[in-house]
Amino acid sequence: MSDNHPPSGDGPAPGIEAIGLKRAFGEVRAVDGITFTAPASAVTALIGPNGSGKTTLLLLLAGLLQADAGRVNIAGFDVATDNLEARSRVGWMPDSFGTWDALTCTEILATFAHAYGIDRKASPARVATLLDRVHLGEFAARPARVLSRGQKQRLGLARALIHDPDVLLLDEPASGLDPRSRIELRDLLRELARDGKTVLVSSHVLSELEEVYDQAVFLSRGRTVDTSAQPTEAAKRGWRLDAADPVALRTFLDAVGIPWTGQPNGEVLVQLAGYESARELIRAAVGADVPLHTITPVAGRLEETYLSLNEERS
Repeated sequence: MSDNHPPSGDGPAPGIEAIGLKRAFGEVRAVDGITFTAPASAVTALIGPNGSGKTTLLLLLAGLLQADAGRVNIAGFDVATDNLEARSRVGWMPDSFGTWDALTCTEILATFAHAYGIDRKASPARVATLLDRVHLGEFAARPARVLSRGQKQRLGLARALIHDPDVLLLDEPASGLDPRSRIELRDLLRELARDGKTVLVSSHVLSELEEVYDQAVFLSRGRTVDTSAQPTEAAKRGWRLDAADPVALRTFLDAVGIPWTGQPNGEVLVQLAGYESARELIRAAVGADVPLHTITPVAGRLEETYLSLNEERS
């Protein structure tokens, strides 16, 4: 990466700043005036149905596609006028990571490290650290052809991180991952945000983003139709509870002062202030010997917002 720094200003620049982006392919307006910002030290969810412009937008942000109009700044650098500087600060993970099947995982990452100008003496340690970070250390010396779809996705994430970028653009990173790997990915994204990275994640599966995002950008027909931040912990939402003994559950809720609404199947609905409140309720129920066996959110925040948008039906 270059030693140059982004222009100084009144405080840090957003990790990603897109202003009035447009890109057409013939008569198709894939991106039609998208504007949003994604801050550093946060995970931004990019959400929209097929054909909404997500992949085209990511290519524009990565500097791999030129916009017809508008502007993109990456870590303070204009993608059009400072393309190399901007691109050097981006870690790009497409929805399908192509590999050289005959090369080992170590050789693939070492090749990308060399392409980014990482010192040859430093790259072996960097490669080994990243393989461990994405839980591929045991595959370091194995050829890419033996990797599963999910393992190749994890290798693609390691490749995106090889040059320690300021901004991560991830297109369907959880595709092909097993449940445990999805949880590990979620934890890694939160860790990267805590490290100061700007993380932009595109996914069709809103439940995967629910516990990781800080803000969301909703796209429809190439336009930004909504932006929203993760609600504060105090913002309440509906949760569904079920227990082997429904009477004991309802008695317990009355005792701790949590209003509930009964359901025909014996479940109850309550309003809780986020996941920490749900965890506290579980601990209290266990302590009171209430046989609670199910507690789930009625619907995710992202799903609620997505379903509230009428853009796709117009």
